[in-house]
Amino acid sequence: MLWWIAFFNYADRQAIFSVFPLLKKEFTLDEVQLGLLGSAFAWIYGLSAPFAGAVVDRVRRKSAILTGLHVWSVICMATAASRNFATLLFFRGAEALGETFYFPASMSMLSDYHPPATRSRALGFHQTSVYVGTIAGGFFAGLIGQRYGWRWSFVVFGGLGIVLGIALRKWLREPVRVASDASVPEPRAFLNITAILLMAAFTCANFVALVLLSWMPAFLFEKFKLSLAASGLTATLFVQLASMVGSPAGGWCADILRGKTPGGRIWVQAIGLLCGAPFVVLCGWTRSVALLILALTAWGFFKGIYDANIFASVFDVIPAGARGKAAGMMNMTGWLGGGIAPVAVGYVAKRSSLSMAIMLAASVYLLGAALLCIAAMRARRS
Repeated sequence: MLWWIAFFNYADRQAIFSVFPLLKKEFTLDEVQLGLLGSAFAWIYGLSAPFAGAVVDRVRRKSAILTGLHVWSVICMATAASRNFATLLFFRGAEALGETFYFPASMSMLSDYHPPATRSRALGFHQTSVYVGTIAGGFFAGLIGQRYGWRWSFVVFGGLGIVLGIALRKWLREPVRVASDASVPEPRAFLNITAILLMAAFTCANFVALVLLSWMPAFLFEKFKLSLAASGLTATLFVQLASMVGSPAGGWCADILRGKTPGGRIWVQAIGLLCGAPFVVLCGWTRSVALLILALTAWGFFKGIYDANIFASVFDVIPAGARGKAAGMMNMTGWLGGGIAPVAVGYVAKRSSLSMAIMLAASVYLLGAALLCIAAMRARRS
């Protein structure tokens, strides 16, 4: 059930990127303004995340999840009423406010169902919903947009989310909150050095993800002359399908390695970023659609390996009673810092090229990998 909610969480936020060319034409927007539509979501999402995390540690997580689903779905539908850039920007920020409650609540809930021995696999399986939702949002928003106009994309996705929320009010169940993980030592401090390093690395990883997810549809449309639907599908399908393989694999490897060393999950994440960096460069450099698809696929696989352990890694180094707060802080740092990416790429693209902006993002991946290596060594010593 959480898988389907996360599906719409990402489908709704991804939809706008596939209709960038239509928005650019209708509202006469430049690359920086388009980038701001992506960054506005990320910044509001990040700023509200600590508040959301603190709330879900104190209320029924089921209520937080389903209320958030209804709120962001209604706002998604309301986006169709936009008549200028300012209202588009407002609705993007408002949708982020609704969506920010989901991940702190769902990660806390799943971690009460799954102890450390199976946690990465459980969260890795849940993560596959993000990839499928991104594909669906990218493809169907482009398809609906080119046939019926961009406004109907938001009406359809928002309406389906409302229906899902009504259905799950009966079936979604709240687990008993776990006060601590008895099988592992309980960290005393909520914000310790290792947790801060993990949050900084998430900022780097999310920066690169937002570069490719926000600008790849427009990159394919402009550079390779694909249709809106084909651009939206190509930009998401290969990355996300590969991530669907990488995420369970990363979760499985991390659960095994975590049993051997305290920093096991973090080492798996570091490998994901290190191996993914060359393929980010290739995405921006190549002029061949076939080679671009290969690069997107490889990058997606290693991205999945990292993604499976985003929250499981930080839950290893913070008190169990602060999971919602920790997930909120992770989202705040990751989305505030990573949220610079869409507008930064728009700025570089306006002065150089979109290809160059994408290639430069690989350096941020390498910085994230270095931070993870330091965090893993600290976890081993603690």
